[in-house]
Amino acid sequence: MEIYFIGTGGGRFATITQRRRTGGIRLIAEKVNAHLDPGPGALVYSHQLGLDPRKLNLILVSHAHPDHYNDAEVMIEAMTAGSLKRRGTLICSRSVTRGNDACDPAISRYHRGITGETVELREGEKHKAAGVEVTAMKTVHSDPETVGFRFAFPTGETVGYTSDTEYFEGVAKACAGVDLLIICTLRPRGRRIKWHLSTDDALRIVQDVRPKRAALTHFGMKAITVTETNAEAKYIEQETGVPTIAAEDGMKLKVEKKTERLS
Repeated sequence: MEIYFIGTGGGRFATITQRRRTGGIRLIAEKVNAHLDPGPGALVYSHQLGLDPRKLNLILVSHAHPDHYNDAEVMIEAMTAGSLKRRGTLICSRSVTRGNDACDPAISRYHRGITGETVELREGEKHKAAGVEVTAMKTVHSDPETVGFRFAFPTGETVGYTSDTEYFEGVAKACAGVDLLIICTLRPRGRRIKWHLSTDDALRIVQDVRPKRAALTHFGMKAITVTETNAEAKYIEQETGVPTIAAEDGMKLKVEKKTERLS
């Protein structure tokens, strides 16, 4: 199973400047070709990496903030052969399709209607699509219906994705024992901000989860400009003993029972 970091930036200023790309993550394994949180640039950067969006059969959107959903509609159009074929699955939080007091809906009724199925998940709920079982994980974020995702692939690999959240007791419960834990780490050490994770928080999560490997991504401007993201990852690895990397734009990982970096 391969993971491509289409973009590793997050937050409004990284999005505006594109100091790090904000295209989300592609996951490919046997029957599944999925795009996770296709933010601004997901379409263009996918093509640059040779990843045809027309091959998608699963799109996941964790919440209704533009650095996570911006390109979702055009990716849905690609997945459905320009809306000519009702195919593929959209899995998302309820805020993405219905909105709430904090957010308006992020994906139109038209685009929800052209997929093979559109599935809203709340914390703890599961859905199986394209051979992968997806479980929604609890978060604490300014969009109160934000979910993280845990993936169980038919080939046996497991991957956790925190999405945007602040640290809370029990954050590790849903993703315990995963082969790879992807942590949205907006801020570096000593720069914690409400609703998001810093390196200090990511350290606690890695200590709690004990994944086989961890990958930091979704870096905000302070993480990009104030610190060296590789140094933040090395700090977590030294403190926990868990191999940890700072993802880079265009990076590819191969996830097996032993997770290794390819390029």
